[in-house]
Amino acid sequence: MEARQAKFTIGQVVKHRLFAFRGVIFDVDPEFANTEEWWLAIPEDVRPRKDQPFYHLLAENAQTHYVAYVSQQNLLADESGDPVQHPEVDSYFGDFKAGHYVMLRGQAN
Repeated sequence: MEARQAKFTIGQVVKHRLFAFRGVIFDVDPEFANTEEWWLAIPEDVRPRKDQPFYHLLAENAQTHYVAYVSQQNLLADESGDPVQHPEVDSYFGDFKAGHYVMLRGQAN
């Protein structure tokens, strides 16, 4: 199967379609690039397809901050306009303008 185009961009703030967390994208894989064990650990009824972009997020929920790996089908644009409070945001990004972070020079893949 041919991988689909990425719908979201690095620096964009997104939220999960099913679970209560949001984050900023810091990397994109054109298709699934994690371990089979990781994929199989996801309950089958919500397990995403592998033939789509997957996003690396600096994520946050009401309790904590973490790094998440999320399929395109499970993301929505976050329209809140609020910055992400993850402690690593400043390691990747500079300014936050109109709901989007600007990647620091030298950080692009």
